[in-house]
Amino acid sequence: MPRLMSRATAVAVLALVGGACSDAGPSNLNQLSFNSATQSAPAAVRGAAFGSVGTPETFTDGSNTLVIDQVQLVLREIELHREGATADCTTGGVDDCEELEIGPTLLDVPLGTVGAARSFSVQLAPGTYDKVEFEIHKASPSDDAAFVTAHPDLADASVKVTGTYNGTAFSYIGRFDVEMEFALSPALIASETAASDLTLFVDLDQWFRDQSGTLLNPSSANSGQPNQGVVEQNIKTSLEAFEDDDHDGRDDHGSI
Repeated sequence: MPRLMSRATAVAVLALVGGACSDAGPSNLNQLSFNSATQSAPAAVRGAAFGSVGTPETFTDGSNTLVIDQVQLVLREIELHREGATADCTTGGVDDCEELEIGPTLLDVPLGTVGAARSFSVQLAPGTYDKVEFEIHKASPSDDAAFVTAHPDLADASVKVTGTYNGTAFSYIGRFDVEMEFALSPALIASETAASDLTLFVDLDQWFRDQSGTLLNPSSANSGQPNQGVVEQNIKTSLEAFEDDDHDGRDDHGSI
């Protein structure tokens, strides 16, 4: 399960797509793909090419029907923690972590897709990494001006979901910041000769339900609405990150 953290200091926004910070030359860098998935692939199709974005996803509780057409997350400060380093990426020095993305970066979660879809690829210094960390980030029109200009509908937002609830269109906007940390066990070993893959798994079926499993109208979770806190917590606890070299949306080491 992810560990949620808070941070008092903000990091300056750098390039939207950044390479890993390393003194190593380009000839000995590992290629790492950061992927996302909402559905695991059956064993028969594991190891196939990356999944492609498919159709909307539908959920029901027997009385209500939720159709999700689009899910977007704003991420920044995606980092890998070196095994054996004593500090985490929040407080450690440059030798403790490798920065994959500073961001903010828009992640379009693949819907109706079996297996993982590639989100972006970066170069990573060879080594052994035991944690991946990133922030779900509320994009600020002042601090993240370039990002908000490119994605004006995500101003002051970290999550956006659109679809229908019982046939009525909705738009859910999450306006929260949270740092996520996931252990990689066993640790990810990045070599100079083979590519690596990490997948962010998003369990959408958890997002808009109460404790009894009844579906919630996503509009009732917007800012100031009664289910705001429930859905924000559901989103935070629905995520998992793991090594996924065969792109099947499952942990290569068996936890998903």
